[in-house]
Amino acid sequence: MNILYLYIVKCRHDLAWENPPMFRCMPRPQSPTSPFGVRLIALRKARGLTQTQLAEAIDSSQRAISHYEAIADHPPAGVLVALAHALGVTTDELLGAKPPPKINSPIADPEARRYWRRFQQLMQLPEKDQRAVFRLLDTMAKSQHS
Repeated sequence: MNILYLYIVKCRHDLAWENPPMFRCMPRPQSPTSPFGVRLIALRKARGLTQTQLAEAIDSSQRAISHYEAIADHPPAGVLVALAHALGVTTDELLGAKPPPKINSPIADPEARRYWRRFQQLMQLPEKDQRAVFRLLDTMAKSQHS
């Protein structure tokens, strides 16, 4: 029997037979089970970070961040410190001992978030093209003030 066929049948019908990890279906997203997970998600999203970006900031994996958000009560102490640093809060704020500071992030607004994503795309351009775009923006801004 074709291996691909077995994989499709397993995923479509959620059969209960044990199979090798390479044939398992993608896990379904889980809701946070702890107050820590809820806080971590809120802080991460308020900073406009994906799980992958946060993981890179603390030299970890997206899977670990997902685990901390959905399953774990608290990550190890070293990870807590790294998460707090990457999110710009104290460990007390991350753990819920103190309320987190108000987030006056420009990316908290949906429209600003859209512009932020476009700016990030701009930063992926070659430096010469970036300078050209910034010159264009500067010229347009000057003409608005004149």
